[in-house]
Order: sequence, then structure tokens, then C-alpha cells
Amino acid sequence: MKPRLEPGPAHPITVTPTGERVVVTVAGKVVADTRDAVTLQEASYPPVQYIPLADVDQTLLEATTTQSYCPYKGDASYYSIPIGGEKATDAIWEYREPYPPVAAIKGHVAFYPNRVDSIEIG
Repeated sequence: MKPRLEPGPAHPITVTPTGERVVVTVAGKVVADTRDAVTLQEASYPPVQYIPLADVDQTLLEATTTQSYCPYKGDASYYSIPIGGEKATDAIWEYREPYPPVAAIKGHVAFYPNRVDSIEIG
């Protein structure tokens, strides 16, 4: 059984509407463009933009077999963005069944900043 942890004072997690436009580009193409992103802030980690999958150009994505686990959020699956080359391998992750404290990220994906060209907010 995988360990499951609840956010709390020692490891806070918040999910709030970003409230601004978020655009992600790879190899000169817009991969995601949304005004409905949410910002996940976990402990002292940098904030992460979670973008509705509906606002991502899914024709540019390729599901991979990579998986990971977070005791606070659940099981993650990954996508690559082939037009971005090797750099964009496993560039996107998604928690398809996130744990209840972070349920707001269901149906959303996040991008590794170092595996895409840009994540612009504003």
C-alpha cells in the first residue's frame, strides 16, 4: 500500500484560481492557452500552473508509460510533446484521480518549465 498523506501546517497545499491567462509554447507552437488555470502551491516548492486539459492542443501530445506517485496528490501519468524533441519528453503530468484535498486539479495538466519553451502568465 502506498503511503497517503494529508496536507497540513507542516506541508500545506493550496489550489486557487490563477485569475490570469496562461500560455504554454513548445517549438514555436501554442500547446496550451487558458484563462481557467489553477495555481497549486505546495509547501516551499515553486507554484505550479494546472491547465484544463480541454485548453491544451491534445493533437500535440503523446501519452507515455512514465508514472510517479505523490503521497499528497496520488498517481501521476505523463505526456511528451514530440515537436519539442528530446527536451519535451515527459513534459506534462496529470493526476487523473487526485486525492480529495487537491480535487480541483482533476482534469488539469501541468508542464515542467524546463521541458517547454515558455509558460507565460498574464
